[in-house]
Amino acid sequence: MLYVPPRWLPGGHLQTIYPSTFLPKPKVAFRRERWEAPDGDFIDIDFVDGQPGRPLLVLFHGLEGSSGSHYSRALMAEVERRGWHGAIPHFRGCSGEINLAPRFYHSGDSAELDWIIRRLKLRQQDLAATHLYACGVSLGANALLRWLGESQHEAEIVDAACAVSAPLDLAGGGAALASGFNRLYTWVFLRTMRPKCLAKLDQFPGLFDREALLSARDLYAFDNVVTAPLHGYRNTDDYWDRASAKHILNDISVPTLVLNAQNDPFLPARHLPRAAAPEVVLEYPEQGGHVGFAAGGPPGSLAWLPQRLLHFLEGKAESAFVARTELAHG
Repeated sequence: MLYVPPRWLPGGHLQTIYPSTFLPKPKVAFRRERWEAPDGDFIDIDFVDGQPGRPLLVLFHGLEGSSGSHYSRALMAEVERRGWHGAIPHFRGCSGEINLAPRFYHSGDSAELDWIIRRLKLRQQDLAATHLYACGVSLGANALLRWLGESQHEAEIVDAACAVSAPLDLAGGGAALASGFNRLYTWVFLRTMRPKCLAKLDQFPGLFDREALLSARDLYAFDNVVTAPLHGYRNTDDYWDRASAKHILNDISVPTLVLNAQNDPFLPARHLPRAAAPEVVLEYPEQGGHVGFAAGGPPGSLAWLPQRLLHFLEGKAESAFVARTELAHG
């Protein structure tokens, strides 16, 4: 399913901004559950209730995303249409209510994903769901790839995975977002992240430097003040290096699609890894923007990306079933 961009939507910026801002989001019937985290905090998960015997798909959203993001609604609308089960865990502080612990979320949050996915594995069994699939977008995609690589064969509790527009090289992506027009994206992120941080300081006075937070004008400065120290990293350089998914692509044993457009403003094509484990498909279309991939004539649609992801997931599940059958029959 090769991505062919609409002629009326040229360039990485338009292909990024238009789908997220102007295309209508499909309506999805979500049901919310609140789970207590191992550290006493909480996360909110929005579920799509499917039919017995259908797959369960979990989606990890991007930086400052949620179940209301355009990609979340598009994918879960297709999940709902097929009668599948769906789940969108909200990273801490992203469900509309500030979390309780002195932390947020980050690109290398593999431990957080581990307990969520393992609990969803139990839910899959309760639902008699045929497969458990995992998808991630942007920051959530990087975190998912980190979990897949760090867990290695233990990650095979999921049958297949997809990572969309992952910032595989955080330093390369951070540098790109700090210059030129890309600073607009940084401003959008900081506009919602700063108020959350100020609320966190009300909960935990002195947790980090308030004035340094308010003076941060790019993600490098923000991560140096907030993200890195709150999550066990020395500084931004340490965080961006250790959390980048590019380091562990050769360690993944679960069938995984890594989908990144070469014109993604968040990660220039020169930073895209060119080698990975045999189970990993590196798919780098020339265009598509950052989590864009709009398709069709004006005004366009969000349908291509969900179809591509589900086509990959179903294909890998079918291949695995055939392989197991052949092995059982010698």
